[in-house]
Amino acid sequence: MNQKTNWPQFGTLISVFFFWGFVAASNDILIPVFQEKFHLSAAQSQLVSVAFYVAYTIGSIIYVAISSALGSDLLNKIGYKNGIALGLIISAIGTWLFYPAANTASFALMLTGLFIVGLGFSLQQIAANPLAIVIGDPAKGSQRLIMAGGINNFGTTIGPLLVSIAIFGSVDAAHTDASIESVKTPYLILGLAFLLVAVFFKFSSIPNKIDLENKAAEQSVNDSKLLHRTSAIKYPQLWLGMIAIFLYVGVEVSTASNLPKYLKQDLHISTDKVAPFVSLYWASLMIGRWTASIGAFNLSKRALQVLSFIVPYIAFAVFLIVNKIFRHDVRPFYDYAFIIVALIIGDLLSKGNPARMLLLFALFGITALCIGMLTSGMVSVFAFVSVGLFCSTLWPCIFTLSIAGLGKHTNTGSSLLIMMIMGGGFVSYFQGFLADKINIHYSYVVGVACFAYLAFYAIRAKGLLKSQGIDYDALQSSGGH
Repeated sequence: MNQKTNWPQFGTLISVFFFWGFVAASNDILIPVFQEKFHLSAAQSQLVSVAFYVAYTIGSIIYVAISSALGSDLLNKIGYKNGIALGLIISAIGTWLFYPAANTASFALMLTGLFIVGLGFSLQQIAANPLAIVIGDPAKGSQRLIMAGGINNFGTTIGPLLVSIAIFGSVDAAHTDASIESVKTPYLILGLAFLLVAVFFKFSSIPNKIDLENKAAEQSVNDSKLLHRTSAIKYPQLWLGMIAIFLYVGVEVSTASNLPKYLKQDLHISTDKVAPFVSLYWASLMIGRWTASIGAFNLSKRALQVLSFIVPYIAFAVFLIVNKIFRHDVRPFYDYAFIIVALIIGDLLSKGNPARMLLLFALFGITALCIGMLTSGMVSVFAFVSVGLFCSTLWPCIFTLSIAGLGKHTNTGSSLLIMMIMGGGFVSYFQGFLADKINIHYSYVVGVACFAYLAFYAIRAKGLLKSQGIDYDALQSSGGH
């Protein structure tokens, strides 16, 4: 059966992906400001990332505990769209804590607000990621999740710019004297948006229930080989994938969150001028995800090849236009167009296979970081920023491989993967600690180690799934099962 994607439902679902990206990327603007205003070390400033990403872990633990107490999966009890709506309300409460935190200049209360926002995001992600995969043809599940990630990265592209305006007063501010109180308004507005979207979800056509056993069978080319384990953690693709998610989110977040310090220390770029560089990093994820998501549409092979060259530059143009609107000088970024060619080559070689794409982009990520550490100036900056291109599709690839074949354990597996988002905090903190001990330039060796494991997981997961009758090459060639 070749199941078609339910595009109206999918279109509603991906709205929450935008918010996740907006907040996550905005943290990269908060970090250098907090470091300056609260007189923090590089490691201490990364507590912003720690608070936000560890909240995903705590949220997932709470989810598993409640499910255990109920004797049934929480989302199966309350429903998927209801779970997302509840998560949005929790996140709204967190954003409103920024008001008293800003009034009292309390770093601890700021971190508490971000932590609560992350708790809400945790529940949203546990529900939304499996939904993105199952709303349509199972062979195109990872590509739909990549498309959702592309919307996420539209949020990451404009988030740093809007928050930078809120903090520094205007896009062309000549001063660097940021006001902590100025973060109140954007986060109050964000909280209101969370509530409005929660109401919209409640009355949307998003399914509340999923037949997970049938979905597992649709992924397999040989149902007899499917594993039927007593718990999610007993599936090797899952627990190895949990480590992969920890390290993937770690390298993605730490590369960006340590970028402002690198720009200031090695290129002498002031804090109020780093927003377009951070924006380009997150726009790079958008570029990669828009490109890889083309395969989710039922287009001819020729059309897919043509769009593979056009779409990434459309996404790059969005970055340039948005930054131009915000009056940033975009001329230094024109040369980045040549680096995008590497992304296009990797996308074409992967042929939409999540294991192959994960392996190729992990190797590209290692190459980019090594070039960044061995060079200086804008060459080094572009090399570090290009990590965003090669991280762009790794989340959906890892997530798809990790929950493949889990059947009734899919939601639990999803919550365990979301738990590992804490890697964004711990790896960022470790890189910040290393930057204090050696220097920021060579601290990016941390990312090289992360990508090395991801390359290993790509190879290992492919073998594990094939032994369970799940072969994405076969699924794609048959158009589904």
